[in-house]
Amino acid sequence: MTRNSHIPGARRKTVPVTIGGVTIGGGAPVVVQSMTNTDTADVDGTVEQVAALARAGSELVRITVDRPAAAKAVAHIRDGLDKRGVDVPLVGDFHYIGHKLLDAHPACAEALAKYRINPGNVGFKEKRDTQFSSMIETALKYGRPVRIGVNWGSLDQELVARMMDENAALPEPKDAADVTRDALVRSALDNAARAEELGMDRNQIVLSCKVSDVQSLIQVYTDLSAAGDYALHLGLTEAGMGSKGIVASTAAMAVLLQNGIGDTIRVSLTPEPGGDRTREVIVAQEILQTMGLRSFTPLVTSCPGCGRTTSTVFQDLAEKIQTHVRERMPEWREIYEGVETMTLAVMGCIVNGPGESKHADIGISLPGTGEEPAAPVFIDGEKTVTLRGPAIAEEFQTIVDDYVDSHYKRRDGKPADASPSAAAQ
Repeated sequence: MTRNSHIPGARRKTVPVTIGGVTIGGGAPVVVQSMTNTDTADVDGTVEQVAALARAGSELVRITVDRPAAAKAVAHIRDGLDKRGVDVPLVGDFHYIGHKLLDAHPACAEALAKYRINPGNVGFKEKRDTQFSSMIETALKYGRPVRIGVNWGSLDQELVARMMDENAALPEPKDAADVTRDALVRSALDNAARAEELGMDRNQIVLSCKVSDVQSLIQVYTDLSAAGDYALHLGLTEAGMGSKGIVASTAAMAVLLQNGIGDTIRVSLTPEPGGDRTREVIVAQEILQTMGLRSFTPLVTSCPGCGRTTSTVFQDLAEKIQTHVRERMPEWREIYEGVETMTLAVMGCIVNGPGESKHADIGISLPGTGEEPAAPVFIDGEKTVTLRGPAIAEEFQTIVDDYVDSHYKRRDGKPADASPSAAAQ
C-alpha cells in the first residue's frame, strides 16, 4: 500500500469465476475490462485494438460477435494475438443469433474464453428457453463460463409485463421504475438458476444488470448482491462522452465498490471523434486506484492552480511527469515489484506545496507568483535537493527514475542501484 492509502469496506463474498487465466470474484482483485469498437470481421484492426487495450491494462477484452463473418474471424483474432504474445482472454458478446453462431462456428466457440448472453434478446416467446439452453450447452461443451448480462434497454418485455400486472394487483403498488428495477434483478437470477439446471456450476456464471442511471444502478446492484453470491460485473451502460461519462460511471461504481459490491468493472465511454479507446481502461484503473482497491501506475497529485500560480510551469510539469510514468510503466512493471504503488506530487506554490510533497514518495513544490525561483524536492518526506533553472522537468524525471531503481526490488534478483540521482547531487 502507498504512504497515504486507506482500506475500503470489506468485499462481498462471491463465487470465483476463472476466464482464461483471470479470476473474477472469490476475493480476487477487481478486474478491469473493456470492449472493442472495431468491426470484428476486420481481423487486423481488431487484433490491433485488442492489443492496445491489453497494453493499457484491460485484463479481459470483449468483442462483438453479431454475424457469421464476425464469428469466422474470432479464431483468427485469437491467433493474431497469440503471435504477438498478447494472452488477454477474449469475451464474445452475443445477441439474437448467438446460439446459431456458436453452433455453426466451433472454432469461434473454442477461441473465446467467455460468452456474454443477454436474456432479453437471446430469443422470444417459445424459442427463448431453447436458444438460451443451446448457448449454455455450448459453454458446457467447451468448458467456458458465461456472463448473463441483463440490460434495461433490452429487458425481457414479457417478464416486465407480467411483473407490472402482479404489481398492479397489490394493495400498495410500487411505481413503474421500481418494478423495472426488480425485473432486471429477477431476469438475471432466473436465468442464472436456469443455467444451473442445465448443468452449469456457480463458478461458471457472472451476472450483470446494466442501466444508464446512477441511482438505479446503485439500487439494482445492491439488490442483486443481497440476493446471492454470484460474481458481479459492474458498469453504467451508455454512460456518455467525456466528463459526463467519467463522472457518471465513477459516481455509480464508487458507491458500490466502497460497499464491497463488484468483482469486475467496465467504464462504457462514448469515444470522442478520433479518440483513443484505451481511455476507458485508464478511467477504470483510476477509479480503483484512487479508492485504494488496486494499484496500476504511479499517480501524480497536483494542485488546481489559483492566483498564486499564474505561471503554467507546474501544469506543464504535472503533465510531463504523468505522461512519463505511464510511458515507463510497461518497462518498470516487468523489472520492478510494487512500483505501481509509488506516489508523486507536483505542486504550484508554497501554501500547500511542501506539505503535500512530504506526503508523497516524491514531491516537488514549484515557485508560485512572486516566490523565489526555486523548487525543493522531497523524497520519503524529507527535503533532498532544490532545483533551479530551465531544466527542472528533466532533472525531476531523472530523480523519479533513480528513485524507482533504488527503492523497488528487481524481479531478476539483481541489487537495486542505491546511488543518489545525479540531479540531486
